Amino acid sequence: MPTFGLIDGNSFYCSAEQAFAPGLRSRPLVVLSNNDGCAIARTVEAKALGIRMGEPWHLFRRRPESKDVEWRSSNYALYGDMSRRVYDVLIERVPQVEPYSIDEMFLDLEGIPDLDRFCRDLRRDVRQIAKIPTCVGIGPTKTIAKLANRIAKKDPALGSVCDLRDPDIRAHHYARLGIAEVWGIGGQAGAKLTAAGIATIADFVRADPRVVRDMLTVTGARVQTELRGASCLPLSLMPPPRKGIAVSRSFGHMIDDPLQLREAICTFAARAAEKLRAEGLEAGQVAVFAHTNPHNGDPWYSAQRQARIEPTADTGLLIGEAVRLMRAVWRPGFRYFKAGVMLQDLEPARRQAVLFATFDREKSAAAMKAMDTVNARFGRGTLRIASTAATPGWGTRRQNLSPRYTTQAGEMLIAHSF
Repeated sequence: MPTFGLIDGNSFYCSAEQAFAPGLRSRPLVVLSNNDGCAIARTVEAKALGIRMGEPWHLFRRRPESKDVEWRSSNYALYGDMSRRVYDVLIERVPQVEPYSIDEMFLDLEGIPDLDRFCRDLRRDVRQIAKIPTCVGIGPTKTIAKLANRIAKKDPALGSVCDLRDPDIRAHHYARLGIAEVWGIGGQAGAKLTAAGIATIADFVRADPRVVRDMLTVTGARVQTELRGASCLPLSLMPPPRKGIAVSRSFGHMIDDPLQLREAICTFAARAAEKLRAEGLEAGQVAVFAHTNPHNGDPWYSAQRQARIEPTADTGLLIGEAVRLMRAVWRPGFRYFKAGVMLQDLEPARRQAVLFATFDREKSAAAMKAMDTVNARFGRGTLRIASTAATPGWGTRRQNLSPRYTTQAGEMLIAHSF
């Protein structure tokens, strides 16, 4: 029988911040969204003060109970690299690992003896090496492993490891947990099931499969089958092919200057091109959008333009097309709040010559490889197109950003001798 595990970091963004700042441990800490807007990660101590996920920070910080709360701007470079470090620890110890999100990874645990001890040792190693505290859920299917992980988080008596392979143990929890606890059952689906008298997981498992399929389509039927212990979702070691790449930002201040918007669009296109090449892809379509702030009383304006291009991953060519589209999007008299670049019609990069090519593909590939190699060694932006921004004045507000300890040499921790 297959055995799956799901390991995920506890308040992952907060844990990544605490890894390099021991003074933040055991203190209420929140990490904020772009432009220091809303809480997107909270420690247990912060949750105990009533800080809700998505709560606007400018409102909560005025309350008396928030005076001792530490906060950090989101540092995605740090979080992404910490996720990679967790993966590196896992792949050395587990036969197969499937990253599910930045803080969650499915594990192939089939055939491992003394699984409880193995998972506890795995948690210890991740904590010691990658500095991230975790919980582990175990089950015969991915859906059950995901549920077990939720239980491990909520029940301190389990020591952060929950094993739901035993049908009797599963039945005990199924009878006590609401259907909304199940991975794959969203708010609307949960409400529909509750209205039909299916309130707990046990109710859902007992329901007629034909009724479940009629109510929730094949997706709901698959979830029910998984909860019954039959695996429908095998471990996938290859991520599904991307359908598109988007880079967009809300600006730190409103933009009413076409040159500033042009710089932003160039910067977004360059970042999208980096992502494209990292996955060995080319884009056959470029789209650019921009809009005003719908919440501050400014006149509403939103526009998007797109165009098909010869498939490429060349930063310069993509920037050129994005700038052309940006000129069609721009309208004077508006203050722009957000903009972005989207690359679509993605396909594997071509290695052979193309008849009637509009650019030299060999020279393009060589130039991009050289730029990526230099930037990988010395840091992103060491080599860049001149029209992009090194330190954008329009950038996202991040007033309390921690250093990029693991990806920028100049921001590493320094150990002093005494």
